[in-house]
Parts: sequence; structure tokens; C-alpha cells
Amino acid sequence: MAQSFGDQLTLVEVKTDNFVPKRQLWVAAAKPDQAVTLVLCAVPVGWTAAIADERLPKRAPVLSPGEVCALKH
Repeated sequence: MAQSFGDQLTLVEVKTDNFVPKRQLWVAAAKPDQAVTLVLCAVPVGWTAAIADERLPKRAPVLSPGEVCALKH
């Protein structure tokens, strides 16, 4: 059976585990409970991800269900 990602965009905050920590924002075309997992599959092993407290930008990318994309700062 196919999994439903829903019809929403979820903003996810990603942090690196490098000596110089970085913070990135990613957007996932999925429900919040699925978005973190999808983003973690797209970033290097050891990075952490969590739902962001911020709002999506007005010019959010157009994504198909299940797709993720890093937002440019």
C-alpha cells in the first residue's frame, strides 16, 4: 500500500555535527511526523533534524509529495 505524505509543506531545521556547527532550513512536502525522517535521509549521517519553530517563507518551493529541498539563506 502506498504511503500518504499529505498535502502540506513542513519546515525542518537541520544542524551539523562538524567542528563548526551549521544550521540549515529544509522544507519537506509531507506531514510533520514524516518530514524529519525524509530530511534525515537527504543529509549526511550524524546530522540532526527537528521541526522548525519558524514559518515557511512566502516563496516556498513547489515540491511533489515526499520531496525535500534545502532552503537558501
